[in-house]
Amino acid sequence: MAAETAKAVPLTCHGHSRPITHLSFSSVLEDDQYYLISACKDNNPMLRDGVTGDWIGTFIGHKGAVWQARLSTDASLAATGSADFSAKIWDTHTGECLHTLTHSHIVRAVTFPSQPRPQLVATGGFEKKLRIFDLSRSSSSNSTSSSPTSPNGSSLSNPTPSYEIGPGVHGGNIKSVIWSTDLNILITAADDKFVRWWDLRARAPAATYELEGIPGTCELDSVSSVPSLSIAAGKSAYFFAGTQPGQLLKKITTSKDIAAVALHAESRKFVTGGGGDTWVRVYDFDEETELEVQKGHHGPIWTVSFSPDGNLYATGSEDGTVKLWKFCSDPYGLWR
Repeated sequence: MAAETAKAVPLTCHGHSRPITHLSFSSVLEDDQYYLISACKDNNPMLRDGVTGDWIGTFIGHKGAVWQARLSTDASLAATGSADFSAKIWDTHTGECLHTLTHSHIVRAVTFPSQPRPQLVATGGFEKKLRIFDLSRSSSSNSTSSSPTSPNGSSLSNPTPSYEIGPGVHGGNIKSVIWSTDLNILITAADDKFVRWWDLRARAPAATYELEGIPGTCELDSVSSVPSLSIAAGKSAYFFAGTQPGQLLKKITTSKDIAAVALHAESRKFVTGGGGDTWVRVYDFDEETELEVQKGHHGPIWTVSFSPDGNLYATGSEDGTVKLWKFCSDPYGLWR
């Protein structure tokens, strides 16, 4: 596979004007179609065809950098978290903002449960609070959250009900929030270097793990039938069982700083990007050796994600571009 993928020229997706902060794919839908959403410091998350990278639309409304963007599994909804102290929920078919969830500080992380057109969303960020919003109980179509005031100090109406999980527990900004395949478990990774698996029934951590560095990306493997959790921190990549809170499968330390990591469990390979250079690196999971170096970006790589079918992976860079890299030996998509 390594020899084949090295020959394929990556597809470059232009359109953003600032650094890319996060990438996320939908699940595979009808006709083997899936979608990709990109978060960017230009305030304007973009929706793309996940196979070709073709632009579909831009979500307009945020007034600050967008730090994270995710699609629901059926790609009907998008969630975005921004430096404008809000998270927004979007209709991906119309581009309409359905809900604006106002916070008291920067929102770094958003996540949906793995359900079609979900009615819950969880957020985290500089508030150091893990919050869950119930979209089904919103009292207006484009509602504001239950925070008492907006960033400019004005009172808010039409609140979307929310509640906080584990008040006061996070000792640093929440960088990532992941909804486990077990819908009773939410995972947070924070600047206090702790990963926490929250049991929503008890509203308390079911497990915790201390990383050796501040976390970069924290993502569930979307390719494997048995999911795993991949976390980048310092020069190490951490791989946890997706269904067993706190169970470390493997920690792999490299010679390079790792800002982003994504695992392709079936091929026993993982991909990294870092803040120290502009190269994408592919490693052997079992041998812990570097297999490939992919060059093409002109800035640090902050986010990497495999497509849901595992045939390509996407990278997002400080250079403002998204690149799609072929990860299969057979013809695929635009690679013929």
